[in-house]
Amino acid sequence: MKAIVIEQYGGKEQLTEKEVPTPAPGDDQILIEIYATSINPIDWKLREGYLKEMLRFEFPIILGWDTAGIVKEVGSKDSNFKVGDKVFSRPATTNRGTYAEYVVADESLVAKMPDNLDFGEAASVPLTGLTAWQCLFDFGEIKEGDKVLIHAGAGGVGTMAIQLAKNAGAYVATTASVKNIEFLKSIGADEVVNYKTTDFEDVLQDYDFVLDALGGEIQKKSFNVLKEGGRLASIVSRPDEETADEKGVKAGFVWLEPNGEQLGQLGKLIEQGQVKTHVGHTFDFSEEGLRKAHEISESHHAKGKIVINIKR
Repeated sequence: MKAIVIEQYGGKEQLTEKEVPTPAPGDDQILIEIYATSINPIDWKLREGYLKEMLRFEFPIILGWDTAGIVKEVGSKDSNFKVGDKVFSRPATTNRGTYAEYVVADESLVAKMPDNLDFGEAASVPLTGLTAWQCLFDFGEIKEGDKVLIHAGAGGVGTMAIQLAKNAGAYVATTASVKNIEFLKSIGADEVVNYKTTDFEDVLQDYDFVLDALGGEIQKKSFNVLKEGGRLASIVSRPDEETADEKGVKAGFVWLEPNGEQLGQLGKLIEQGQVKTHVGHTFDFSEEGLRKAHEISESHHAKGKIVINIKR
């Protein structure tokens, strides 16, 4: 099968096309023929070598951990899926990712694809949707009436988190540039702070939860908008424990755990129209396409998700 791989850590020029063996599913696994995948920051962070101590993968590495496609083969007779089913998944984090024509995924990490999405839209959901879900509900335990701040609202996780928080009955504030203000209000944000002209800690206070997607100084300032007993979840870096203790808040780093059941719940919200996908960029499955996609993701200025169409 065709795959885009890296043979060593480095810049986007390391992304090269290669023929590799098509994987075979084991027990409780399924083989997915990939129609689309999407780009996430973990892709280029691993490519650059930033995560090599955490994820000790052997080369060649196939990056990518979002997929939407069709079940090609099932590894168990009593599988909940059958050949031909349309599915989406955030497969386990291995060195055999989704920049490829096929991927094997544990059945427990796969869900039925929402009927109202095409493959590209479906591929934009798993990693960002599950990250937002686990930050908001597993860690943050947000509920109706909570005040929630989501940083970088126009990004992949941000757009999902805004909709999920609003659907849960929260008051949602977010940070963004002026060009994205109307867009973010249209998907449920009650308040959008233009980070280029306004310091969010000057205008927001007594919040129950903050989702930090930026780290650094933004993360430090986020403690100041939380009320005592609030929660801060970071998807970038581990928050300072001493500061959390001083402020009387719960703070932690959230590393996504793939989960097919939660993905299925997300899929139902999407089918009901309560959560919508937002694909901002699409590219073909080629060395050039992947390199351009990585460049946009690294800029931190992508609006919505970056999708790679593998099969049409």
